[in-house]
Amino acid sequence: MSAQADSEVAKSGSLERLLAAKEIMISTGSGGVGKTTVAAAAAAMAAINFDGKTLVLTVDPARRLANALGLEQFGNVESRVPAEAFKQAGVDPRGELWAAMLDTKQSWDDLVRMHAPDDETRDAILDNLLYQNVTGKFVQSHDYIAMERLYEIHTSGRYDLIIVDTPPTRNAIDFLEAPERMADFFSSRLLRWLIAPYRSRVISMASRPFYNVADRLLGTQFLEDIAEFFILFQTMYDGFVERARAVTRLMESNKTTFAVISTLESAPISEAEFFIKMLRKSDYHLGAVILNKVLPSYLLDRDATAVARRMVEEAAPLATELGSRFDVDQYLEQVLVEIGENFLNFQVVAEREAEERAELGKPPDVVASVPYFDQDIYDLAGLLRMGRSIWG
Repeated sequence: MSAQADSEVAKSGSLERLLAAKEIMISTGSGGVGKTTVAAAAAAMAAINFDGKTLVLTVDPARRLANALGLEQFGNVESRVPAEAFKQAGVDPRGELWAAMLDTKQSWDDLVRMHAPDDETRDAILDNLLYQNVTGKFVQSHDYIAMERLYEIHTSGRYDLIIVDTPPTRNAIDFLEAPERMADFFSSRLLRWLIAPYRSRVISMASRPFYNVADRLLGTQFLEDIAEFFILFQTMYDGFVERARAVTRLMESNKTTFAVISTLESAPISEAEFFIKMLRKSDYHLGAVILNKVLPSYLLDRDATAVARRMVEEAAPLATELGSRFDVDQYLEQVLVEIGENFLNFQVVAEREAEERAELGKPPDVVASVPYFDQDIYDLAGLLRMGRSIWG
């Protein structure tokens, strides 16, 4: 991407211009802020406005995205969102929208087939009982394989834009650090000490007490299974390290941007501030902050506030005037007071949201807000309604 394109993004302050200049957007945020839905909404808008193919890849275990996109099957293999779903939403996209959800076990199996030095090693790993039992839980395996999957999809060149929905914020940091952490683990002193006796069949006097205790607690066969597992995996160490460095370079490149998704409630915004600081410290590109479920701006309008206060303070004469004009019942005064007080109560919350937003510090140029919606988002039309609120 050229310096001119970067300048245009900075001047425009729109998600549309930001995504037009990037190949990957990684959405991050704490749980329960609508991160998955926002990622899907942004991807849907990209498919409508851009030529080419857009993929939304979720590594969040939730499967609610499939229903909104009109997909019957939703898994490790990318699926195209059917044209009928767009037709029902009343739009004709310029490009294509695809979706996938990470299948940790299948992705690990594919990775083993890719990196194993020979067929014998590949089969031994896939048949190893420990591998089969712990693949989904093994040392940051979900985070690491998510980065592997993103890298594989991007380097395949099948998609022009990939939007990634990550796990909640603190886990998203694991998501970013997983490649280096995995490489460090396979070269760690602890791992070398664990597998050394089974590699050399000689146990030193220093390590014998440890293995005697471990044998009694876990059983010799279990220790041998662990040792075999890691010995086999170490044959792929060079591939892991090479891939980890390539993934890190991709995350730091000008092809990739990050979006922090949050509501303006105290806990989620605190998580958002934490992740914004982490991204800046790590020199990742923070392209956007998207604030979900934001109260409408008219709640901060002085004229609207004056109206609400008048409704409360002058409820009796207003009720008399309106009652004679519209022939309404005796409860009009209480209704006027309730409406006015509710407005003022919501105004307090809106002012608190404004303060939280101001305390974000220096945000990126793209700061978008998603309003509260009357209905839950359950289809593509709903995703597009959300998408339009953040797009331009």
